[in-house]
Amino acid sequence: MRSLRKIGSMLITLVAVSLVLFVSFQLIPGDPATRILGTGATPERLHALREELGLNLPFPVRYVRWLGAFLTGDFGASYVYKQPVTALLGAKIPITFALAAMSFALVCAIGFPVGIYTAKYAGSALDRIVMVLNQVIMSVPPFFSGILISWVFGMILHLFAPGGYVSPERSVAGFLGYLVFPAIAIALPRAAQLAKLLRGSILEEAGKDYTRTAYSRGNDTNGVLFGHILPNAVLPTITFLGMSLANMLAGSLVVERVFSIPGISNVLLTSIGNRDYPVVLAAVMWIATVIIVVNFVVDILYQVLDPRIGRE
Repeated sequence: MRSLRKIGSMLITLVAVSLVLFVSFQLIPGDPATRILGTGATPERLHALREELGLNLPFPVRYVRWLGAFLTGDFGASYVYKQPVTALLGAKIPITFALAAMSFALVCAIGFPVGIYTAKYAGSALDRIVMVLNQVIMSVPPFFSGILISWVFGMILHLFAPGGYVSPERSVAGFLGYLVFPAIAIALPRAAQLAKLLRGSILEEAGKDYTRTAYSRGNDTNGVLFGHILPNAVLPTITFLGMSLANMLAGSLVVERVFSIPGISNVLLTSIGNRDYPVVLAAVMWIATVIIVVNFVVDILYQVLDPRIGRE
């Protein structure tokens, strides 16, 4: 029953997001017909194009039509690119998602070991050094990290060719290899935040009674840490990782520009400037859907890891 309520809440949220997006784009100044035909177009041609695109219909009618088509997988046709939005975004979204997925994997691969190690040796000189580095890394935005990485590892060390994107059709290994450095730029701030969060959670759990009981039963430090403390300390990181995945999807759009990755960033930004609403709405709704579904999965996972939540 609780899961059904969550699914219903997720669907209502998606509809609400779609309505807010649709309303927002109607309020943005600018006319798609004028952007397509130019300012020199006659009123008759502008009126005819608006009729063709359905822009003269009442707002509720346009929204219901668009939502119904979206739910059936019909995202319409691009005003500017003159092709179905599905075909236009179909080749771009997987690239953006692959970059976000690799970034997420790096966040976990870096954040968890660093958080556990610094908690285990809390107060040591190395712990203090790592915490200072953490603060520095958290304060640097991904796009600036991307510029630094391109300069150091691309221009100086020549470990990769900035702008030398390799498509997955040409080489899967080359494609994944090119995404490594952009993924590092996206992942570093979040990995630093994860390490700090996990360290604090472990130290908090280490001060509780069950930890002292575990030591009194003859467990060594690693046994108590990995067998008793970590399963409880990791719970707060689940929500953080869900929110991080959402932020990394948004952050990847900026980093794509820095590394010349042909994800959805170029199409999305161009479409916003050209008031190409079908493309913008479809792209943003896809991202919003992924974020909402991820949050739903995080809620379910939280209940699995801590059954007490499901009984509240």
